[in-house]
Amino acid sequence: KQQEEAQERERIEQELRVARLIQQTLLPKSVPGLAGYDVAAYYRPAREVGGDFYDFLKLEDGRLGLVVGDATGHGVPAALMMANTQSVLRAVAQRGGSEPGRILAEVNEVLRSYIPPSMFVTCFYAILDPRSGALRYANAGHDLPYLWHGGCCEELRARGMPLGLMPGMSYEEKETILQAGESVLFYSDGLVEAHDPKGEMFGFPRLRALVAEHAEKESLEEALLEELYSFVGEGWEQEDDITLLTLKRSE
Repeated sequence: KQQEEAQERERIEQELRVARLIQQTLLPKSVPGLAGYDVAAYYRPAREVGGDFYDFLKLEDGRLGLVVGDATGHGVPAALMMANTQSVLRAVAQRGGSEPGRILAEVNEVLRSYIPPSMFVTCFYAILDPRSGALRYANAGHDLPYLWHGGCCEELRARGMPLGLMPGMSYEEKETILQAGESVLFYSDGLVEAHDPKGEMFGFPRLRALVAEHAEKESLEEALLEELYSFVGEGWEQEDDITLLTLKRSE
């Protein structure tokens, strides 16, 4: 019996390794090379596979779509929803148009038809025009990105329900102009919801202060991860997937 149980564990572990490999192939192989901009991404699932995802979409007229999302739950169920959402979003976005709100509304209608009642997906979708620096965005219930400019940090706010919850949803669109030296941090809640050994949460105020302090540095994500690992201490067991995506206009 012990041998059978060991074989079953090995089979499950092998399937999870394959699932992780498949998920890694779904995520971008590299960040886009964009003249005048620096783009960086970091992804670390809490388990073998996770529900976080990010994506870069090459759109018409040289525009770039940037996506960060998070399916509810952990492990394989969340990973399946992540894969479905990413493929639907890619298909809808590649049909054209520069209205992220309309695109999220279409994705919501597709997901609503087959997503389990207990699940949903948060997603922030932005479209960058590299020539003007215009960043047009919409938000489906995701944590608010931070825009750093002039030494201060502000949230990119836009109203919208998570994907897959209700039919007929509309998503507010906003726009900002990235000037030289300004940057945006997109992220998932695995960072802000990490806890230290005493149970204190990393939290949004800490993250906002760190972005304001470190956004001018060459690698904002490295500075944030250093602060995170210092905060949680040795022996930390990661509770949720962590995704960081940074966009900086360098000239």
